[in-house]
Amino acid sequence: MSGWLGHAAVDAALDWAPLIEELAAWYRAGQVVAPERQVLSMPQPGGGEASLLLMPAWVPGEKIGVKVVTFLPENAAKGRPTINAGYLLFDGETGRLSAALDGDAITARRTAAASALAARHLARAEASELLVVGTGQLAAAVVRAQATVRSYGRISIWGRSPEKAAAIAAELAAEGYPAAVAEDLERAVRSADVISTVTASTRPIIQGDWLKPGSHLDLIGAFKPDMRECDDLAVTQAEVFVDLRSSASLAGDLAQPLAAGIIAPEHIRADLTELCRSTHPGRSGPEARTLFKSAGMALQDLAAADLARRHNVSG
Repeated sequence: MSGWLGHAAVDAALDWAPLIEELAAWYRAGQVVAPERQVLSMPQPGGGEASLLLMPAWVPGEKIGVKVVTFLPENAAKGRPTINAGYLLFDGETGRLSAALDGDAITARRTAAASALAARHLARAEASELLVVGTGQLAAAVVRAQATVRSYGRISIWGRSPEKAAAIAAELAAEGYPAAVAEDLERAVRSADVISTVTASTRPIIQGDWLKPGSHLDLIGAFKPDMRECDDLAVTQAEVFVDLRSSASLAGDLAQPLAAGIIAPEHIRADLTELCRSTHPGRSGPEARTLFKSAGMALQDLAAADLARRHNVSG
């Protein structure tokens, strides 16, 4: 067994470009067997609802993995992370435990990398302005991943807490990214070529009529049916793509308009497998508005965990 790989070790093992390529290769191969994500939800003393998520994946004869995630939204008010996770990786031939990894680092890295992979297929090649909406643990990771696939001359960070947005922008600027705080959300959305949302919002914060022709909306944060980051117009006017149809259709940004009959399942053009295999061309033209809904996939976790383990063994 490789032993425990903590947050720093996972981060060091998963450079953005290799991780994005690793995910693309796994999508093209299509060898992962993964059942639907299992979710157990419980009411909390403050009136909210906490969740426990199980995400297993298996490449027969090669590798097996499972991620266990806790989501406690009340943590935000206490200055604690709302999402915590651990990952167990097993040898697919012997069944023996190969490694235990920090699941938060796996989640952050693979989520940001998957969105960057989608943007590589869907965002216009000349996209030059990125907006990240949200100031949680994913915000900076999304910037770093997205900047791997497109060259951005301007990067804006917006959050309900200007102080947190300023801290993230300063951290990124110190690394050489052209990052600054966006003070007005509507103005920032209207200007941006790519908008990535990383919030736990239950009400739409992105309005469809703010999105300019040719824009790419990358929805990451809302993964439950009662969560929402964009309004119906943003969905109906867009060419919609997902990481996985079954899970993305259960997230509020798609689940709610589907349930209301505002869109049909056919409104989803393609998933990441089809994009990576080039069986779908992606955006139809430069003026099209594209939307990518990410709900997370066990394939992404297993690919990232295996790459981190291999890096640790070879290193």
